[in-house]
Amino acid sequence: MSDLLTVENLTRHFPVRVPGEGLGGMFGKPATLKAVDGVSFSVDSGRTLGVVGESGCGKSTTAKLVLGLLPATSGAVRFEGGQVPAKRNKQWRALRQRMQMVYQDPLGALARRLPVAAQVMEPLTVFKIGTPAERREKARELMAAVGLTPHLFERFPHELSGGQRQRVVLARALILEPSLLVCDEPISALDVSIQAQVINLLLDLQERFNIAFLFISHDLKVVRQVSHEVAVMYLGRIVEQGDPEVLFQEPAHPYTQALVSAIPSPWRREGYQRIVLEGDPPNPVNVPSGCAFHPRCPHATSACREIAPRLADIGGGRKAACHLLSPIGTA
Repeated sequence: MSDLLTVENLTRHFPVRVPGEGLGGMFGKPATLKAVDGVSFSVDSGRTLGVVGESGCGKSTTAKLVLGLLPATSGAVRFEGGQVPAKRNKQWRALRQRMQMVYQDPLGALARRLPVAAQVMEPLTVFKIGTPAERREKARELMAAVGLTPHLFERFPHELSGGQRQRVVLARALILEPSLLVCDEPISALDVSIQAQVINLLLDLQERFNIAFLFISHDLKVVRQVSHEVAVMYLGRIVEQGDPEVLFQEPAHPYTQALVSAIPSPWRREGYQRIVLEGDPPNPVNVPSGCAFHPRCPHATSACREIAPRLADIGGGRKAACHLLSPIGTA
């Protein structure tokens, strides 16, 4: 079976200006911020790729590139056999019917002066699908499918709980019957009890409608629960990728090891030591030579400081970009 979504060597570089010789702002020196720097992955129908990493590693930018909300500097995004256009033309609009996004803040994603039923129907109106009566009926069906009762249809977003608002956002994303949902921190703004409800709802919807998810989150436990495959990003690149059970039980890359060691668990063995990384992530405007992680890696060698590792197969269905795990090579 061919992949639903294929991302090939995707990059997004932003021109910026940095202070120099006492100058800043618009008078600073021109430089390049490498937000996403050569990312490749694929997602099949009905499966979930979880993407994790520290803030600023490029997760959300990757999501926007996949949806065509940002133009890529280089690389390609292919969806349902066709390439996602670089410009927002007629072809892009047609593809966007099949690719939808669930945002982090449900209240911010909804118009506060419109009842939620009207907002769920809006995509059908934009794409001129069905009659007004058919749109309303379909909105009712989708809202019921995500657990919203009829008495909520004419409520406004501020009258709903956080979990109910996120269900409205899901119903609006699903009403065009997409093949792919890009979920960018979809539960981080919710209470823990509501998070569990939304996660269970997402898993149920995926099984019912065979939807693929690109699931971005800081919560490693949730990513492990929902994902069929996990990609770990650091400074714009994927440094490890593979099956979540293997990746979380036996993390291979030193960065992944540090992330996994921070997951709270009552089943830690006695004397367990958390891996604490020294320093902050490097500035993406001034990426270190060689492996970008080497300034914080306790195992870095001279090769790590000079040669950028490529993402290579390390066995067990996993890939990693680390000289200690795979043959030395350039990215």
